[in-house]
Amino acid sequence: MLNMELGNITTRAEEFKFQANEAFKAHKYTQAIDLYSQAIDLNVENAVYYANRAFAHIRLEEYGSAIQDASKAIEIDPKYSKGYYRRGAAHLAMGKFKEALKDFQQVKRICPNDPDATKKLKECEKAVMKLKFEEAISVPESERRSVADSVDYHKIGSVPRTTSFLTQVGVVSAAVATVATVVKLVGPGAAAKVAMVLMLVGACWWSRGLFNGSGNQELNLEVEPQYSGARIEGDIVTLDFVKKMMDDFRNQKSLHKRYAFQIVLQMREMLRGLPSLVDIHVPDGNHLTVCGDVHGQFYDLLNIFELNGLPSQDNPYLFNGDFVDRGSFSVEVILTLFAFKCMCPSAIYLARGNHESKSMNNIYGFEGEVRSKLNETFVELFAEVFCCLPLAHVINGKVFVVHGGLFSVDGVSLSDIRSIDRFCEPPEEGLMCELLWSDPQPLPGRGPSKRGVGLSFGVDVTKRFLQENHLDLIVRSHEVKDEGYEIEHDGKLITVFSAPNYCDQMGNNGAFIRFEAPDLKPDIVTFSAVPHPDVKPMAYANNFLRMFS
Repeated sequence: MLNMELGNITTRAEEFKFQANEAFKAHKYTQAIDLYSQAIDLNVENAVYYANRAFAHIRLEEYGSAIQDASKAIEIDPKYSKGYYRRGAAHLAMGKFKEALKDFQQVKRICPNDPDATKKLKECEKAVMKLKFEEAISVPESERRSVADSVDYHKIGSVPRTTSFLTQVGVVSAAVATVATVVKLVGPGAAAKVAMVLMLVGACWWSRGLFNGSGNQELNLEVEPQYSGARIEGDIVTLDFVKKMMDDFRNQKSLHKRYAFQIVLQMREMLRGLPSLVDIHVPDGNHLTVCGDVHGQFYDLLNIFELNGLPSQDNPYLFNGDFVDRGSFSVEVILTLFAFKCMCPSAIYLARGNHESKSMNNIYGFEGEVRSKLNETFVELFAEVFCCLPLAHVINGKVFVVHGGLFSVDGVSLSDIRSIDRFCEPPEEGLMCELLWSDPQPLPGRGPSKRGVGLSFGVDVTKRFLQENHLDLIVRSHEVKDEGYEIEHDGKLITVFSAPNYCDQMGNNGAFIRFEAPDLKPDIVTFSAVPHPDVKPMAYANNFLRMFS
């Protein structure tokens, strides 16, 4: 009788797993997670269920939850290779290359003849080697010079860019230190591979102008006579210029680097003067449109403007972070948003997201796209400008708008947010990190982050923050939603996401929210994805990440 009951339970669990697998194939990852969870409730000792659920979490970018599930699968069956494989993939997606390397080494031990495991291990080894090399040659913060100070777009012709002498003379010792460290990680048998990768990385650095004798790199800003694209006359970015630039981008034409420099450098000067928390005043009878993540989906950005009008003083927008990465038209998106801000500062407000950071841009495509479409100098310049973006906005003292969410402690005031020193790469903890990374949860209180960074916060945390700061509503982004938005926490929190059919596979709608003063009642508009040229998402992402996409 007992065996029969156990057999029935096992059969039901397998049925849930089958349904979950079908949901996963249909890209319904949230539904798949729910079904795998029901299978786990019936059989908590099945490593496959946890590894499969980890895979669904990875698809939803819930890397913290994926690591937890994969670790549980490994705990149940230490020889289950997919447990290490899933955990390694999640670590890679978070930029934790050293942890990922250990997992893929274990996969290789379990499956020594698996060509896929071998390929991914090699890619992970190269990522660790490159990371160690770059760490070794990095210049101390106190000795770094802003790349923006080396570029003057007013000068036509070649503009020198200097490189730290310390960086150049430290390369040999850095290479030796890198070899020693990496051999400890991958074993003495990898010495030849280490040397080869160091030569490749060195050649890459050389080609980018790091070691060019005098320490100067020439940036040619002369506009060629045959250039037929958008032009800025003088220092003023006009609406005609922005329209021409967007039309060129639509037709897959490039903006001349001289004008790209002008836009980005003007943005830097403008953003440096803003506080970390910006107050937006919307006069009675006027409105403001809030958009969520765009993630390099330029043609969907154009669709937003077609549906809701171009940014202007009378039709202002707030874009709530994650302008770049994943989508392969991130350069077009960021230059368009920056150009509108240069044209009319009150026409568009921009907030920093977790993807406006070096670590994310290096992995998820923006850095590679910038190198391909512009040059290495722009990689450094965008990194500087992203550090100047405000962290949050308040609309008419009532609506708090932030990319991620709230905090691990109570009592955080708006003045605390204003006083954050944001001119840096996002830290891994603290108020700035939590503003960019945190997510709401259905349960009260606080919990660990499903992403592995920040935290999850409940309705009680939301209501206390609003009450203490005399606010009515929180608007945040950061999460893909099937309808492009979701209203949570008893109507006190709205998530808005503006990248429809995210990564060409999620099938979600996009959304934006219009707030009209004085009542600021949210009017939510949803929209579908539009066609774009045949350039796949993640086309410029790191090779190892594309292997898992």
